[in-house]
Amino acid sequence: MASGGSSPESSRSSVSSSSDSEFSETDSSSETAFENEGTTLLHIPELNNHKKFLSEVSSFLIHQSKSMFTSLLNDYTQSDFFAIDGDSLLLTCAKNETLKTGQELHFFFLVESFLLNLIKKGGKFAVVFFQDMECMYMGRSDLICLRTQLKLHLEENTDTVVYNFSRISSTEWKTFLQADHPYFLMVSDEGVNALQTYLFNLMILNALGNSTNVVLTAGQENDHLRVYGYYTLANRHHFAFLKDKEDKLGSAVQALVEGAQTSGKPDCLTLFQQFESHSLEKQVLESITHLSMSFSQGSDIRTIISTVSCSLILKILSENEKSTPSPDSRCSLTLHEVADLCKMYCLTAAILMNTPLGQRAKIRHIKAEWNHDSLRFLDLQKKCKDIILKMTKRAAQSSDWNIEWTNVCDLNDDLLMKNIAYYYEKEDLKFELGKDIEQTYTFLWTTTLQLGPHDKPLESFPIRTTLKPFLSQESSLNVKKEKITAIDIMHVKSALIEDFAGDIMKDLPVSSSDGLTAFELNQPKQYDELSHWDSGKCLSDNYDTMLKKTREKDKWSMRGYQKLQSHWLFYGKSLGLTKPKNIIVEKYKTENTTDVPKYNGKKKEGPMKKKDKIIQDNLKKTKAEEERKESEKWKIMAPSLEKDMRTDLYTGIKRQEKFVSSFESPLVKFKSEMATLKICVDVWNEHCKLKTKADRDVNISVEMMKKIQNVLKNHKEMLAKEDQQKICKYLIDLGFSNLACTLQPTKATGLGGEKVTSNQDDKRENKFAVGVGSARFQMEYMGPYFLRDERTDPDPRVSHFIPDTWQRKLLDVVDNNESAVIVAPTSSGKTYASFYCMEKVLKKSDESVVVYVAPKKALINQVVATVFNMFAKDLPDGKSLCGVITKDYCIDGLNSQVVVTLPECLEVLLMSPKHQDWAKKIEYIIFDEVHCLGEGHDSIWEHLLAMTRCPFLALSATISNAEHLTAWLQSVKRYWLECDEIAEGLEAPKTSHRGGKSKNVKQQRSYRVHLVVHNKRFNDLEKYMCLVKQGEITLEHSHPFGALTIDHIKNYGIPHDMDFSPRESIKLYDTMKIEWTEWPRVQELDPEEYVRFKNKIDITKTDANLYQEDLMKEFVNWIKNGHERKAINVLEHLQIETCHQVNYIKYFPILVEKLKEENKLPALFFGFHANKVEQLAEHLDLHLTKKLEKRRSPNDEKEIKKLEAKAQKLEKTLRNATPDTPEKDQDNVKSTRKGELMQRNSSQYEQIIKKLENLTKTPEDCTYADENAIDKETLTTIFDKLKKLKNEKEIKRMANKGIGYHHESGKPSQRLAVETLLRMGYMRVVTATQTLALGINMPCKSVVFFQDSVYLDALNYRQMSGRAGRRGQDLLGSVFFFNIPDTKVKKLLKSGVPHLNGQFSLSISLILRLMLLVARAEDKEDSNAKALSVLKNSLMAFEKVCEIQILKLHCVFSLHYLICEGYLDQDCNLLAFTDLATMLHNNEPSNFVLVSFLHKGLFRMLCQPFLEGTVIII
Repeated sequence: MASGGSSPESSRSSVSSSSDSEFSETDSSSETAFENEGTTLLHIPELNNHKKFLSEVSSFLIHQSKSMFTSLLNDYTQSDFFAIDGDSLLLTCAKNETLKTGQELHFFFLVESFLLNLIKKGGKFAVVFFQDMECMYMGRSDLICLRTQLKLHLEENTDTVVYNFSRISSTEWKTFLQADHPYFLMVSDEGVNALQTYLFNLMILNALGNSTNVVLTAGQENDHLRVYGYYTLANRHHFAFLKDKEDKLGSAVQALVEGAQTSGKPDCLTLFQQFESHSLEKQVLESITHLSMSFSQGSDIRTIISTVSCSLILKILSENEKSTPSPDSRCSLTLHEVADLCKMYCLTAAILMNTPLGQRAKIRHIKAEWNHDSLRFLDLQKKCKDIILKMTKRAAQSSDWNIEWTNVCDLNDDLLMKNIAYYYEKEDLKFELGKDIEQTYTFLWTTTLQLGPHDKPLESFPIRTTLKPFLSQESSLNVKKEKITAIDIMHVKSALIEDFAGDIMKDLPVSSSDGLTAFELNQPKQYDELSHWDSGKCLSDNYDTMLKKTREKDKWSMRGYQKLQSHWLFYGKSLGLTKPKNIIVEKYKTENTTDVPKYNGKKKEGPMKKKDKIIQDNLKKTKAEEERKESEKWKIMAPSLEKDMRTDLYTGIKRQEKFVSSFESPLVKFKSEMATLKICVDVWNEHCKLKTKADRDVNISVEMMKKIQNVLKNHKEMLAKEDQQKICKYLIDLGFSNLACTLQPTKATGLGGEKVTSNQDDKRENKFAVGVGSARFQMEYMGPYFLRDERTDPDPRVSHFIPDTWQRKLLDVVDNNESAVIVAPTSSGKTYASFYCMEKVLKKSDESVVVYVAPKKALINQVVATVFNMFAKDLPDGKSLCGVITKDYCIDGLNSQVVVTLPECLEVLLMSPKHQDWAKKIEYIIFDEVHCLGEGHDSIWEHLLAMTRCPFLALSATISNAEHLTAWLQSVKRYWLECDEIAEGLEAPKTSHRGGKSKNVKQQRSYRVHLVVHNKRFNDLEKYMCLVKQGEITLEHSHPFGALTIDHIKNYGIPHDMDFSPRESIKLYDTMKIEWTEWPRVQELDPEEYVRFKNKIDITKTDANLYQEDLMKEFVNWIKNGHERKAINVLEHLQIETCHQVNYIKYFPILVEKLKEENKLPALFFGFHANKVEQLAEHLDLHLTKKLEKRRSPNDEKEIKKLEAKAQKLEKTLRNATPDTPEKDQDNVKSTRKGELMQRNSSQYEQIIKKLENLTKTPEDCTYADENAIDKETLTTIFDKLKKLKNEKEIKRMANKGIGYHHESGKPSQRLAVETLLRMGYMRVVTATQTLALGINMPCKSVVFFQDSVYLDALNYRQMSGRAGRRGQDLLGSVFFFNIPDTKVKKLLKSGVPHLNGQFSLSISLILRLMLLVARAEDKEDSNAKALSVLKNSLMAFEKVCEIQILKLHCVFSLHYLICEGYLDQDCNLLAFTDLATMLHNNEPSNFVLVSFLHKGLFRMLCQPFLEGTVIII
């Protein structure tokens, strides 16, 4: 914020220059004072002790407040509001170039437009005013009065919330910032004078120091969806600076206010020495009181202002004439001259009251200025108006007087009053007033005289009784009238445009001239798309040559291609893929195919044949033999496993589960589980004897319950009576006698054999019990292990897992050739439908194509690797299974059946006339991460969805208005249905089949779009705040409810995607119970009494979700039923811990060590700056290096160096030694000796290497790598791909310690290595930017946000946090907030993802590209339908008539531009340079500028030599 921290001199110079044009009401003396203000203000006595501090603040804001130009409402939530400084709003609108002096209504129009634009973009705001800021306008009565009018207008005429504070250093303002947490403060960084600029700087510092971000009012821009501005993020430096300088800030503010009061220009009231300010306010109060009594039912503010101000001025002047002051202070205007001015003012008010705005717009624009005496009168009048407005507001608040404030924004029109004065002074015309205006004027003047009776008669008419001029001598009528040149639209002959915008073109002025345009006179060459515009060579592109290149590969190309194939295969292994599935075209499957046919129903069982009986007996014997072998294995391993479990229970159980997973026999598994359960019980009992209840490790009892649940779920039919009794005893030991009774209600006995009831209080139960009920125990400690309600019936379409119901629906959609929008959380399994779709298309034929559209190249690489490792197919020569098309490279693009590409590449192909035949082969398009449709400034995703004629799948994890998107896509499909019905009579497309003749096949299309929504994650996510306390980091659990407020719940409810873990539900219940002791439903929602928990041994995830929903409904009912105070107490109790920003680089190693200690690795650490991401990884690597150096002694280092030297010497000896071929016996002896020496050297070398490995082996606490995750060969293969990188050594060194970084600026090989190592589990600490947020398979146990940023919004938060919790590996995901303000954390937890509302879908380049498609495509009907779909089907204009009209107008005027610039003729034929402009369509408008330069020959002229002094005119 350079301007915010600029010196007063520079600030004042810029403000002074604008003051003359924008605030030119001041007299010449004031203008002179403003010019010298930069120097005079520096010598104000009150600021002598604060100059250094103010300069320090300015410098600090320059260096520590980096502003970013970005979207202001990116992560804006429904309940958020931001604050706008009222004075900044005043100055921003008052400095608008279109605003003319004295045009109050225009000023308020600018204010309303500014605020309305924010409201339309979804913003909610409050306007704040500071009382001290009014002092900054001393000598500027126009701005003081306008400020008061602005406050009253916002308070009385709008729904805007207005707050008033005394000063920026007040306690009330600080409390407001800290308690209400405004989203940001919108403020100006430049004032009307240097003092105000300083005060704005202090306001900015105060906001940033109180963790409130700042947005500048200057430089804001808008588009259809967003507001952009300069955004400054609060950081720890601001907090520390304010904390250190807070006392100085308060005294500096006081000094600035006092300096403004003493250094302001002499007030206009000193012209009348007899009246002081307090006397003036007394006179105003008397006049207002008189009016309130005269008009007790109410009055309009215009009437009050015009009558009271004129009466007051006349009274002041009358008193002034009676006195005998010095000549310098005496007014140069007589009473009658002032009366004439007052009468003109009242007449202006009367005209405003009776003239509609449309008629006022026709007023003459005269070139006239007030003279010096008139300016002094107007200055006094505005000061009086300001006092009257304030006093009237107070009077209305203290009484029942009804004031009509509607016209407070239109109290005066300076241009109208100048016109009245000009009539009387220059034209001397008879001024005819209408009846209504005359009556109003008479009433106003009569009331004015009644408020202040005078000795001299002052009649209403004539209006001018004196000859003194009030306008300057240079005033004249501005006869120069500005005319708007009428522009006729060029007549266009195009069926496409007629279909789209024909209705609106009828209402536009179309040029009737038959003459040719300037470009047509030059007869430019028509563009035929056959040759290049410059060289005349045959026109082609990379896509055309792909087929040819694949057929003519030389040996080097084949070698590179094979390397690429092996790369994809290796990549697939890191994804967990092994053997690809062989695909056979369905039509040509032989009878011997191994596919199992679908079979419904049961066979009739007949008598078993002898042969079948023998086979069955053999199978039984084989099964019994295998069971015997497994039983023997268990007997052998059982003692070892028992020893391990008694030594370390958790490690032993993992080993037992891994060992038993290879067994097939249910009986052996049952025996193993029961034996493990017995060991768990023994370990728990021993543990309870040694520890007090407070010190017990509850996880041991959790393992007990897990084994009990597993036995009852999977082996219940094998339980003997004794086994059931044992389990009952174990449950009673834990204190769960109620569960024991449900398991064996008639014979539940304790360890001593006594019968136990659910209410029995046994001593043994107290000794070994966990201390809580069974339901609470499961909810608090066993939530991650809850069973999910997964289906158990297999689906024949899926072989390797059992799909859920919503996944089966997706498969049905694909089977029916229908379209779907799929919204499901990350890692939920939605992508599988994409690969099922690919398999279906691959089975259909060898010509069908499926396109996978991904937004990032990293995601493209992952999809390609997955396809290569999932499918295999025998294809004809020249065909490939999978191809890639990006902006950088194309591999087997158009000759592949599965094409993976970027959206911009697919758009080029679909709009290219040459590739329409390929486009017709597309059977399915898969749009991954379709929420990208709402990002950026382009609308490529919209164009693709609009042009998609085939079925599609649109996948995303973050769409808030999926119903709206689906409805729009369904409307697009209805459009294509209409197109197909029109073309129904045409010949069906021919489809070529391998091994058969071409046949006419009628392609069946479906036009239905399904919406499939799955909201629940498989794993729970728990959030933690990482707090720095006394140099250590503590992890404080954060309840999601702590982010909510009562207002948010009242207005918007609880966010639909806010989920609790089971233990968080219990915490909410306990808090509600504490805050309302007489809660009626306390017993009903008690976990032990809850209907779905009561006496249940295995609570499921569905049960926990229903309990959560019931709690949230009950909490909302508290608010609805008048228990709001209790609800507030609950939210305060669950409040998220306050977090102050720290030096996160310093504490980063401590945080990682803490996560390692808590078993929360592997983890992804997200930041938003590439250099910070690298810096953190390097800092962590340095931390481990220093830690390792401390562990090693100096002797170890010496020994390592000594051994390394020996190893190098021996390695060289062994490398140089070559076995000789003996020719004589003597040589044989020598050879034998050499061989023995080589063996000794080799043996010695191996020993040295082993010693080195032992000495250099990294201790476990000095690395984060899991060396057991991958073998050395695989690690070497990965590291080999890092060769030729400049920082290869650094990357390998960090990778060997399990550390990596990932950002978009990194080399592809480095990013790929990090991705692979993290997926395989070797690398466990990765710092990354948002490059790992979009769809890449990078699951981890934890996600850490370590850097706040404007880009950390609701969308990115959900994408990034979705990486936590690996399905099948982690039972619980964790999200940590480190160095993120608690206000930002609350915002992220309660905010919803933005709605997808579309972009402005048309551009001039797009229109030209559509014209090219329609003109050059062979299939005119298809190309015309595509182009019309892009024009008609805009998401922005969906169900919005106004936006549709805007798009039509934009299209028509774009065509007009293209015709005038020579890209098209009036028949829409393509002319020269079209190919160049369309090729560079991504660079609009630069593409048209370049073409213009080429057409005018600029580059040719620049390349030619020219004489000195020659001027080139373009």
